[in-house]
Amino acid sequence: MTGKIDFVVPWVDGGDMEWLEEKKKYTVNKGADNSVNRYRDWDNLQYWFRGIEKFAPWVNRIHFITWGHLPKWLNVNHPKLNIVRHEDYIPKRYLPVFSANPIELNIHRIEGLEEQFLYLNDDTFLIQKVNPEDFFKNEKPNSMIAACPYICQNDVFAKLIANDLGVLNKNFNIRQVLKRDWKKWLSPKNGKRALMTLMMLPYPGFTGFVNTHLPNSYLKSTFETVWKKENKILEETSANRFRSPLDVNQHLMKYWQIAEGKYNPVNEEKIGHYYQIGRDDEKLIKDINQKKYKMICLNDADMSVDFEREKEFIKNMFEKILPEKSMFEI
Repeated sequence: MTGKIDFVVPWVDGGDMEWLEEKKKYTVNKGADNSVNRYRDWDNLQYWFRGIEKFAPWVNRIHFITWGHLPKWLNVNHPKLNIVRHEDYIPKRYLPVFSANPIELNIHRIEGLEEQFLYLNDDTFLIQKVNPEDFFKNEKPNSMIAACPYICQNDVFAKLIANDLGVLNKNFNIRQVLKRDWKKWLSPKNGKRALMTLMMLPYPGFTGFVNTHLPNSYLKSTFETVWKKENKILEETSANRFRSPLDVNQHLMKYWQIAEGKYNPVNEEKIGHYYQIGRDDEKLIKDINQKKYKMICLNDADMSVDFEREKEFIKNMFEKILPEKSMFEI
């Protein structure tokens, strides 16, 4: 049996003048990430909601996190929609924040959030039917376990993952974890990535995990546990208004669930795929036409793309898949 499952999604309108004025009041620390692509709006959120309504009608509630702005077309009275402003759940001492990390790490504080929830970014879309069992089984999250050698790159996200791994190795002994859960780590359900995990077994600590850039299945209690165990670094991260190389991020919670053994092994790469806008357009269209995946992540990482052209390309693509308005739209 799988109990109620909530969805959580954060959203920001990078063109909101009030938000921009608020953001200008604060100085970005050296090394922090304040890139435009962290905030710009692709005007395709309506397709996110259309995909949820059509392909995941079983969702219990959608917690829509916002600084305060809302899409003009959003039906705020939809019975499954919970509008969550930052001040509704993030402790006042951290506000305002312009980094995803405090927004994500404090999710467990959202009033009424179910124990089982799926965290989705607004760049991840459902394009075929999904079932609760795609994300949870026997009230445990599904995760692909794919160990990999971590190579620290000179960007903020890579440093966050390094920090996550440092916290994990501080709290767990990989030998004990492997002794307890070796069948899960080497399960064929992890796909060909299980071979990579096998190669990493001789290393004395957690070296890294393959991140699929797809929705993460979480237990609210995991967040509560990590906050009790590692309060200092979570407090420090939450206090950073902009993304800092000293932060941890939500992946720590996923890794923690893996280390505790609170998960079911699955091959996430069978149901979803990550595409970089402007670079993977041809593959994206091909995979959609072949109905290869249930979910897609459209990552905005390349600042050199023609933003307006790509925005129209993506909207035209979605109009072919999800042309009908959802009840989440006015």
